[in-house]
Amino acid sequence: MSKILLVTGETSGDLHGAKLALALQALEPSIDLVGVGGGHMAQAGVRLLPDIARVDAMGVPGIRQLWMGWKTLRQLTALVKQTRFDAIILIDSPGMNLRLAKVAAKASQTIFYYIAPQVWAWGRRRLHLIRKVVKHVLAILPFEEPFFRNAGIACDYVGHPLLDELSGAYDVSEERKKLGLKFDEIVIGLLPGSRTKEVQDLLPILLDVCPIIQGKYPQMQVVLAQADSLSDSLLMRPVSRWPSVKLIKGKTNEVIAASNLVLVASGTATLQAALVGTPMVIVYRTSPLTYQIAKRLVTIPYVGLVNILAEKELVPEMLQEKVTAEKIAQEALTILEDPSRQRLMKEGFQSIRSHLGKSGASQRAAKLILSEIHS
Repeated sequence: MSKILLVTGETSGDLHGAKLALALQALEPSIDLVGVGGGHMAQAGVRLLPDIARVDAMGVPGIRQLWMGWKTLRQLTALVKQTRFDAIILIDSPGMNLRLAKVAAKASQTIFYYIAPQVWAWGRRRLHLIRKVVKHVLAILPFEEPFFRNAGIACDYVGHPLLDELSGAYDVSEERKKLGLKFDEIVIGLLPGSRTKEVQDLLPILLDVCPIIQGKYPQMQVVLAQADSLSDSLLMRPVSRWPSVKLIKGKTNEVIAASNLVLVASGTATLQAALVGTPMVIVYRTSPLTYQIAKRLVTIPYVGLVNILAEKELVPEMLQEKVTAEKIAQEALTILEDPSRQRLMKEGFQSIRSHLGKSGASQRAAKLILSEIHS
């Protein structure tokens, strides 16, 4: 019976970790999966380690996050020194996971990295560490495989796990009916992110965008996609100013599919919107200190994953000082009033989807991991 440790920190990592866990169990029903994650991984049969919390951080972490991260790392360090695993699977969250990888490698543990650190965008100095301590990188973006292999790191592109979640096509009228929306009016979807801090920073501004757009489209409907990781109380106060906003929890794909346009925080959700096929405006704002640090470290011209994959600014990116209600609304109205621009976006989204390949990323990753640990 194989014994595997899975470690992740972010909400999306918890979702992808859960799918990977199910795929591992399907191939080896007796497998023993333990880990650090959240509710999705627990529901998938992973025995979450007691008293070890996930650390969700964005930008420069605060004192509390640093303390929690240090505590988690110390507990995991003791675990990997005392317990022999057939494999340790690190999922995203490179800040903590690469530190853990150094310790685990010294303890002669076998390490796989699923959803690899984005060292192609920034932090290339980490390549030396990854080459030294990680046995195999399981990439979810097509260009990552040649990038890591050229750096002397074993890597295979297994596909993007989002493709496992999405329908091949969505019926807009059906999705609107399910969400209680009118079919013949403009629908704006708000995706303010899955982390508390980014939602606190972005949601009030995104809500202020809506009445400006409504000046042009009086019957406009607004739907807010609430990530499972976010508490109701976090959203209710800002949303209470706009009682017409419809709050939908745990149905991000459906909200995107029902919308004419989404205003989306930079992150995985931008690719999610592209794969569904809905035009978007990307927004991103962080502290001035974090932004200045990032400007000096990032080696690619775009923030949004959809633009990175398109290798051009397929959709507008509203960053830092551009994150105002007036500027975002102006960009949104320009898209809504220009069918040719919408068509070009959707054609670009189709190209991205075809380039990502087929669904089944979790199954391919699980098969590769088990074949290596049993070889």
